[in-house]
Amino acid sequence: MKNIGFLSFGHWSDSPHSRTRTASDALLQAVDLAVAAEELGADGAWFRVHHFARQLASPFPLLAAIGARTERIEIGTGVIDMRYENPMYMAEDAGAADLIAGGRLQLGISRGSPEQVIDGWRYFGYQPSEGDTDADMARKHAEVVLKVLEGKGFAQPNPRPMFPNPPGLLRVEPHSPGLRERIWWGAGSNATAVWAAEQGMHLMSSTLKNDEGGAPFHVQQAEQIRAYRKAWAEAGWQREPRVSISRSVFALTTDLDRAYFGADGESRDQVGLIDANTRAIFGRSYAAEPDVLVTQLAEDEAIAEADTLLFTVPNQLGVDYNAHLLEDILTHVAPALGWR
Repeated sequence: MKNIGFLSFGHWSDSPHSRTRTASDALLQAVDLAVAAEELGADGAWFRVHHFARQLASPFPLLAAIGARTERIEIGTGVIDMRYENPMYMAEDAGAADLIAGGRLQLGISRGSPEQVIDGWRYFGYQPSEGDTDADMARKHAEVVLKVLEGKGFAQPNPRPMFPNPPGLLRVEPHSPGLRERIWWGAGSNATAVWAAEQGMHLMSSTLKNDEGGAPFHVQQAEQIRAYRKAWAEAGWQREPRVSISRSVFALTTDLDRAYFGADGESRDQVGLIDANTRAIFGRSYAAEPDVLVTQLAEDEAIAEADTLLFTVPNQLGVDYNAHLLEDILTHVAPALGWR
C-alpha cells in the first residue's frame, strides 16, 4: 500500500498555451485540484515553493485555504527553502495552517535548490554566520523550527502585559500539537538523509539527487532511503519514519495524453551539474500505456522502498486535465501494483 499524492510547482505564464495565466490562477486552481484529488481518493496535495519565480512561493495562505476546503487529504510542501525563513514566524504560520486543516499538514523543508536570483535569501534579510555556508544556515533555521514546534515555553513574559499570561515562560502561538512529528526534510544526498533521520524528520527525495556512485537514479535513491531508515533506527526514535519520493508518470489513455507526453516514453536518467561543485543525477520520466507503466514502475527500487509517492503534475494544463491524469494513476496503475 502507498500514500499517493500530487506535487505541483504552481507555474503560471501569460501564454496562449497556458490555462494558468496569472498568480491568482495558480493559487485558486491549486485549491480546486486539491479538492478534486480528495474526491478521486488521492491521499495528498503537495506544493513546491520557489522565490523570485512565477511559481508558488508563499505556501501558508494556500495550505490554510486547502485545509478549509478539504476534510481528509494530507496537505504538504515539497519543499520550503529554509535559507529564506524566519523560524519563529514560520512556526506561527505553520501552526495556524495545521489547526485550520485539523492536523493534516505535512511540512516539507530543506536547504532548497538553485534559485532564480543569486543568493536570493540575502534579499530576505538573511546571511550565514561567519564560517558557515548557506546550507549550514538552512539547517540551523530548521533546528530552531523543530525546537519551537515542540511547544515548550522559552520567552520571558512581560510582568505588565496587555492581556493576562498563563504561568511560566511563553511559547509561540498558535501551537498545533503533533506538527513537530510531521516535518519532512528534502535530502539531496545520502549524508543529509542520515542527518534528517537523526533530527527525527521524515524523508523527502525528489527526482534528482547528488550522483553518488554512478548507479541508475532509482538504485541510488533506494540506497539513500535504506541509509535513512538505518540511521532512524540507530537514533532510537519510537515512531515510524515516512519516506516520500516524487516521479513524473503519465498513463497514456487518450489521444491527448499521447500528444502531450508520448515522447516522454523515451526518457532516460540524466547527469549534470546543478552548481559548480555538485554533480547530480536526474531521474527519468515515465509515459506509456497503463500495462507498460505497471511493468516499468515495478522495477523501480526506490518506489518499492517508499511509502508515499508524489506524482508531479503539469499544472498549466488546467485542473480538469490534471484530475484526469491522477484518476488514471489511481484507477489503472495503482491497483495493479498493489498500491491500492
